[in-house]
Amino acid sequence: MPDVFADLVGQDEAVVELRRAAAAAAAVLRAGAADRAPALITADPASGAEFGGVDLPADPDGDAEFADSDGGADFVGPDGGAEFADPDGGAEFAGPDGAAAPGGLDPAAGMTHAWIFTGPPGSGRSVAARAFAAALQCVHGTGCGECPGCRTTMGGTHADVRLVVPEGLSIGVGEMRALVLRAASTPSGGRWQVVVIEDADRLTEAAGNALLKAIEEPPPRTVFLLCAPSTHPDDISVTIRSRCRVVPLRQPPADAVAEVLVRRDGIAPDVAQWAAAAAQGHVGRARRLARDPEARKRREAVLAVPRRLTGVGAAFDAASALIEAAEAEAEASVTEADTTERAALETALGAGGTGRGAAGAMRGAAGQLKELEKRQKSRATRAQRDALDRALVDLAGFYRDALTMALRAPVAPVHTDTAALAGAGAQKWDAEGSLRRLEAVLACRAAIEANVKPRIAVEAMMLALWKG
Repeated sequence: MPDVFADLVGQDEAVVELRRAAAAAAAVLRAGAADRAPALITADPASGAEFGGVDLPADPDGDAEFADSDGGADFVGPDGGAEFADPDGGAEFAGPDGAAAPGGLDPAAGMTHAWIFTGPPGSGRSVAARAFAAALQCVHGTGCGECPGCRTTMGGTHADVRLVVPEGLSIGVGEMRALVLRAASTPSGGRWQVVVIEDADRLTEAAGNALLKAIEEPPPRTVFLLCAPSTHPDDISVTIRSRCRVVPLRQPPADAVAEVLVRRDGIAPDVAQWAAAAAQGHVGRARRLARDPEARKRREAVLAVPRRLTGVGAAFDAASALIEAAEAEAEASVTEADTTERAALETALGAGGTGRGAAGAMRGAAGQLKELEKRQKSRATRAQRDALDRALVDLAGFYRDALTMALRAPVAPVHTDTAALAGAGAQKWDAEGSLRRLEAVLACRAAIEANVKPRIAVEAMMLALWKG
């Protein structure tokens, strides 16, 4: 198994920061285990320091010191500033001036208890969060990818790593309260209790408040990792943001995405390069385009839309076709899971049983089945919107190509296979017309995100594209 950060494409700066934090977290654990050893030891840059019989990571500068002058283990950094203090038996961070930051953590230190991973879709927010969780559970503190902590975390089976992957439109307060309660427990493996919340921008206000309480008063060995598109108040609350360390991720370059597709998935280099450019740096979409013929057909249908907009009727027809394609894709993606979940719940509630009370048990299960149907409906709506958003991203890429060609900008097209059509559009619409059409697509995405009914938003977009 490769290093846990190997799949984090084009994010070298973030990887360096996360590795440093994981090493600092490992040092905290080791210092905490040896907090009663009355010794002053300077780290050996070659072999690493040993503190109370516990091996500590080497300091590359040779000037890090571990001391226990006040009955607790302290770590003094290379600049004589940031230190880890443990006077009461729990690892704690203090700032360079000796004063502990809120929650006992210094944002400038290597490790803290709450993180936010931000970046555009496809940048690898959830990949980064999971990889960092694995590095925290790594017995070496490096994210080696080989130890049981790394393997179980990356496989989703580690007992101390909670993954919250919202399937519906939002994350409710009930789910968050249960998660916070479980996160307060002591790690079973003796390292860290890690909570990974993908799409934290879907937290309801009440759920955000429940999470905020846990972040304000974190358990000593719990780390929260949140993923959100940005730190804008529309994505994450200001109060949660103020208590977290932010790791910004960028859109990976197409060459880096193509290299991963070739190396990890065995895709032909020319196909990988085309898929990486068409997916606009989104690793998951690039892999889907390279491997799934149906995904390529759906993309071709979307990119044919500009040719079909010959009148008002054609605009409404194109809108209906786009909506129906998104609904069909979403239904195909959730039908099997819905059927499996319902069958499992009915079996657990006694369906098919012949013993005494079996029929009564099923009659009393109506509420649970109704709740399951509600969750499944929310998941289907989310899947439909995600499918529609992928189509809108492809359409925006087309008008972006037309705009860059109208401006004669020295940049490569997103959709190389429709470059001729985009060039023809650039000549017909000029730069201003191309920009208006691009803005119409982006406005449609924003409207759907604001809970405008998708059909209404798409019809308005198609009319704007036709009128120009």
